[in-house]
Amino acid sequence: MGVTRLKRKDRRNKTTAKKEVQFLKLGRNIETGSRSEMPATAQIVKNNAILDKLEAGLKK
Repeated sequence: MGVTRLKRKDRRNKTTAKKEVQFLKLGRNIETGSRSEMPATAQIVKNNAILDKLEAGLKK
């Protein structure tokens, strides 16, 4: 039997699922002082900092 190729829809689903898993891994299990702490250059950290500034501005 030969190796079957994935159809376009299945390839798309495979890559989408892989990206979703990666995103969830980045967004979870982050504790201060732990080994899983995100680097300061990570986009999620930058986004959270901007959101914190905006939220602080709205509270004033």
